[in-house]
Amino acid sequence: MSDELELGRMDFTKPNRQVSVPQLQQISKDVRTRILQILGEAKSGHPGGSLSATDIIVALYFSKMRHDPKNPKWEDRDRFLLSKGHAASALFAVLSKCGYIPDSELKTYRKLNSRLQGHADPLTPGVEIPSGPLGIGLSEGIGMALAGRLDKKDYTVYVLMGDGEQDEGEVWEAAMSAAKFKLDNIVAIIDKNGVQQSGTTAQIMPTDSLAKKWAAFNWNVIEINGHDFSQILPALDQRKKGIPTIIVADTVKGKGVDFMEGKAEYHGKVPDKEKLQKALDQVSKE
Repeated sequence: MSDELELGRMDFTKPNRQVSVPQLQQISKDVRTRILQILGEAKSGHPGGSLSATDIIVALYFSKMRHDPKNPKWEDRDRFLLSKGHAASALFAVLSKCGYIPDSELKTYRKLNSRLQGHADPLTPGVEIPSGPLGIGLSEGIGMALAGRLDKKDYTVYVLMGDGEQDEGEVWEAAMSAAKFKLDNIVAIIDKNGVQQSGTTAQIMPTDSLAKKWAAFNWNVIEINGHDFSQILPALDQRKKGIPTIIVADTVKGKGVDFMEGKAEYHGKVPDKEKLQKALDQVSKE
């Protein structure tokens, strides 16, 4: 059965869908291709962190999360918050593949009057929060998790952050709050690719001890390879009652494109036409 035929039959409103690892890998390959095409059309954007986050977002939308492309505001949906908002092209690529937005709209990314701007905005179907100021996503996620508890809803809130984003003080204020309120309906994920806008995290603000820091803030901490679906999927189920969960996912900046991998240069730079074609060729063969 082809990947496209399987997706056409998929009921996204059912959680924990039985999607095989090879199918998820194929979806990720297509999403990475879409990311590069989106950024190439716009000639601007953030390829490095979008490519590093791809497998995590794919696992959530195609296997784990309960959501409905036909009814984006469905009250019982799980919520996905892209706190590292510069990776918007990855989210838009996934939303288009799920059916929230038409594929043709991807060509409007970062253009005037488009719903698809450089940082995701709720104007786009399927986007929960406006992003841009790093560090705010976890606080917003805590608000949604508390609302779910008050409304007696069983949805889960997933918040994707960057490792450079851990430099923001608001992240740690939110970390204390989630633990205080025993929010076991929130799962934070750190895209730990080791590179931020102007250099490596080791140079700017070392993050090697992130797992220990979050454990000290009384979170359930899980460390994984963020490109290995056989680790990503089980990690999303390893929650504990009365404790918020965080997954520290080791990833590669610019994953799938050799001249981008691990390079701060491609945090916010799109390659020229020749290099872009090389990137597309590499992703298609990955």
